[in-house]
Amino acid sequence: MAIRENIYKIIDLIRPEHILVSVFDKTGLEGLVRGILGVNPAARFYSTGGTGKKILDILGNRSGNYTAVEDFTGAPEMEGGLVKTLHPKIHAGLLAERGNPAHEEYLYKTLAGMGGSPGVYFDVFVGNLYPFTDVVSKKDTTPETARVNIDIGGPAMTMASAKNWHGIAVLASPAQYAGFIKALQEHGGGIGLRERFELARQAMKFVGEYRSAIGAYFGGLDFDRDVKTSMNIRE
Repeated sequence: MAIRENIYKIIDLIRPEHILVSVFDKTGLEGLVRGILGVNPAARFYSTGGTGKKILDILGNRSGNYTAVEDFTGAPEMEGGLVKTLHPKIHAGLLAERGNPAHEEYLYKTLAGMGGSPGVYFDVFVGNLYPFTDVVSKKDTTPETARVNIDIGGPAMTMASAKNWHGIAVLASPAQYAGFIKALQEHGGGIGLRERFELARQAMKFVGEYRSAIGAYFGGLDFDRDVKTSMNIRE
């Protein structure tokens, strides 16, 4: 495995053209979608499930600005809403370096050969996570309930976007939406490098706290006393 620093020129202002959205908490989503369309009427939103339905409701007769993740990747979700965003077309679009010829070839040629259509550089990722800490704070929560409320795709996409803040803005909380739209408007429709760094720093903190909470909860369980008693074990 080769790990290297980015050697390509970094763009200061990035216009939001391709926006990937995966949120549990849909607070403020309408203002965010309308705000982005206000600076770029051609912006395209990618999402799935309940988030996708919410975005389509917001878009109304502008449904042409929406693409379902399943249609984009060509891969249906697994029962239970699993695996839908754990796909090369999603993560390549979050991690690809702008101006890197090898990454462009992967996005536009390699992925097209895999799934019938090319990938895209995502300009914005909007995501928030399953409320694990809220779930485990309830008195009747079992380890099994806690387990199924561990978000996998959300943290992966959030950290991928935060890592690649050179080329993508990551919004990890509805509290950031208004400031993001204001920055877009002040910069003539683009989000600046400074703002992307600040958003990435906050996103890394959110994911770190989330994963620490999961580790603390499961680290405090006793298998025989807490876990085994709540499981349906096949003899």
